[in-house]
Amino acid sequence: MSDPKLSKEEKQILKDFEAGEFKSVLTPKRKKMLQAAAEETFKKDKRINIRISSRDLESLQRRALEEGIPYQTLVSSVLHKYVSGGLHDIMANKALNTVAKKHRAG
Repeated sequence: MSDPKLSKEEKQILKDFEAGEFKSVLTPKRKKMLQAAAEETFKKDKRINIRISSRDLESLQRRALEEGIPYQTLVSSVLHKYVSGGLHDIMANKALNTVAKKHRAG
């Protein structure tokens, strides 16, 4: 299996992989823990209704279409990333930094 788009290093990695040179270091305990975390992440047992502007909804739908996922899934993913600390409000952080700088200078 040869792909001209792969670099020399990538071709070697693929060759080694196909030859069985790579072995998983995932233990059964770790695998079980990761599966449980994934199941919990994707478990959707609550429903919410929100009102947003039509402009924001259209933007969400457009971004979801670009990603190839339903817009509700995109919204859920963004919310999950935010509450789990993987997504940060840049504008809020800028405002906090501005207040902190003014406080230190004053």
